[in-house]
Amino acid sequence: MFKPRYTITNTLATNMRKIGEIVGELNSQVFSSTVLMNMERDARELSAHSSTQIEGNPLSLTDVKKIIKSRPEHIKDTEREVLNYNKAMLMLDEQIKANMISKLSNNFICKIQSIVTEGLLSESYIGKYRTQPVFVNNPVKRKTVYLPPDAKDVKPLMTELVEFINEKKGEIDTLIIAGLFHKQAVIIHPFIDGNGRTTRLVTKTLLAKLGLNTFPLFSFENYYNKNVTKYFQNVGVFGNYYDITEAIDFTEWLEYFADGIIDELIRVKSQFPQYQERLEPHHRQILEYINKNGSITTREYAEIANRAKATRIQDFKKLVDLDLIVSVGVGKATYYILKPKMEDKYGRSE
Repeated sequence: MFKPRYTITNTLATNMRKIGEIVGELNSQVFSSTVLMNMERDARELSAHSSTQIEGNPLSLTDVKKIIKSRPEHIKDTEREVLNYNKAMLMLDEQIKANMISKLSNNFICKIQSIVTEGLLSESYIGKYRTQPVFVNNPVKRKTVYLPPDAKDVKPLMTELVEFINEKKGEIDTLIIAGLFHKQAVIIHPFIDGNGRTTRLVTKTLLAKLGLNTFPLFSFENYYNKNVTKYFQNVGVFGNYYDITEAIDFTEWLEYFADGIIDELIRVKSQFPQYQERLEPHHRQILEYINKNGSITTREYAEIANRAKATRIQDFKKLVDLDLIVSVGVGKATYYILKPKMEDKYGRSE
């Protein structure tokens, strides 16, 4: 069984609390479906750019945006890398929203690798754990700095990691679970190629359990791409796996990992003003009433708001137009509820 060594230091504990506070603040924001779609698109583009650039892809963010939008028929490998990563994010986003990912599995991890490497590797290396040795080299010095586990040990080690994640989910903080997976998967280096991209996508999936739907709005890869050298120094290890495995301590990595989450949450928060719809206090009063009581009628709104009948009608209309609420029933029996996709945001559905 995978038994990681780590300590919840004061720094890590403080950052975990800070993450919870920021997540709570972000959850209080209200956006229409159109605005959310734009935010999700921008986050995916940034993630596709950052995660592939970490691995040496030279395309700029502007190039990435154009490629994802146009989806050219004849593409270079650098462009395919971006499109593959975006495709994987779309697939995972759909599965997360449909609550289709209940447990981590080897098949799930291999499926992600098959998407990110489609058309880039021989079929014998796609969607399968490696059966050959690999070496991690320093790209500057061109020297081997790490020897991962032997191929025969890859599947057993990945199975132990998967079992640990599934067994400890709910017992260990989501942030710690995601961080431990990230580093250990990099240490095992289970694929011939696509290890970094696959690991970051699985980590994003685990982070979706943070409470904020971090997957579509969040690009933690962006933090790593700001200083790739620092990322590799923190996530990687040096030497022969069998010589160092017992001494590996995840504490420093987890502190760095939490720093990255905070950095990205703050970036997301800073972007809100450019996306946010203008909602007046009376609009928020309606949303808060529905959140507390499940629904609101025009009579109930008249009792809690000092608004003329004509303006109350317009208040409801604006929220309906923003795709935030829907009306149910007709005539005097009409009442309003949060649009189903907003219920998760306000904490009313499982």
